[in-house]
Amino acid sequence: MQFEGFTEHKYKTPEGLSLNYGINFNPDSPKDAPYIILNYGLVCNIAHYQHQIPFFSNLGFNIVYHDYRFHFESDRTDSINDLTFENISKDMNALLGHLKVPNAFHVGHSMGVNTTLQFAFDYPEQVRGMILISGTVLPPQDILFDSNWMEILQPILEVLLEKYPTLYTNIWKTGYLNPLAKHLVHKGGFNTTRVPKQFIEYYLKKIGELGPDVFFQLLKEMKNHRIISRLERIKNPALVMGGDKDQVIPNFLQHILNESLPNSRLYIIKDGSHVPQVDFHDSVNERMNIFIDNQL
Repeated sequence: MQFEGFTEHKYKTPEGLSLNYGINFNPDSPKDAPYIILNYGLVCNIAHYQHQIPFFSNLGFNIVYHDYRFHFESDRTDSINDLTFENISKDMNALLGHLKVPNAFHVGHSMGVNTTLQFAFDYPEQVRGMILISGTVLPPQDILFDSNWMEILQPILEVLLEKYPTLYTNIWKTGYLNPLAKHLVHKGGFNTTRVPKQFIEYYLKKIGELGPDVFFQLLKEMKNHRIISRLERIKNPALVMGGDKDQVIPNFLQHILNESLPNSRLYIIKDGSHVPQVDFHDSVNERMNIFIDNQL
C-alpha cells in the first residue's frame, strides 16, 4: 500500500537483516516536528493505519512505518525462533538510530502493543509517549474471543501444519478467496457497518503472504511475554484505547493495562471493534492528536 509523500527504503541491521520501512521525511534534514512510529499487530500490515498516516502526515509529523523481521519485504533468518519481541525491539532501535530519530511517539495495535511496550521497557528514553490500541498483556490463548478455545486448538493446528505442510500452506495463502473466511473475519473483528469488505479481502491476502509459522511463533511470543510484570516500571505517558464492541480482545484488558501503567489514561470508543482506528478513525485520530499535543 502506497501513501502520498512517502518513500520506502531498506536498512541493514547490525545483524545483517534487511528491514523494509517507509518515511515522509529526509533523515538528513527532517521537518522540525515530532516523530510517530507505527507498529502493527499479529500477521497484520500497515493498511491498519491507512487513516492515521495521511492525517498525521498532513499535520506535519515525521512518520515511520516498518515491517518486522519475517514480515513482507523484510528479511527472515534461518530460524523462526529468531522472531521474538526482544529482537524486534533491537531491530526498531537500530532502524531509528539509522534514521536519526531522537525520540518518538509509538503507536501499537493489537500485538503491536506488545512490541511497543517491549521497546519502551528496553529504551525508555526514546519513547516520548505510547498509544496502545486493543492490546493484551495476558496470553491471547486464554482470552481471545473471551474463551480459551485457542489454547486447545493451537497444538492441533500446529500438528496439522507439520503433517500436511503443502496443503496447510495453500489453504492459508488462499484464505482471501474464501467467502466464509472473509465473512467470519469481517463479522468477528470489525464493525461491519464501518469497514468495507474490500479491506477484509486485502487484509486476508496480506496474511497469506506470511507463513503460518509466523502466526504460531508470534502467538507463542505473546503467551510467554512477561511484560505484565514490568508495566509498573514503564513510566512513559500512555494512551490506552479500545472499542467497547471488541470481540477479539475483551474490553476489560484495556482497563487492566490502563490501571497497570503508572502514567496512563483510557479512551474507549463506542461501537468500536478490535480495530477502532479503522472503524472510527476520525474520533481515534482526534484523541491521538490531543494526547500527543499534551505531551509537547
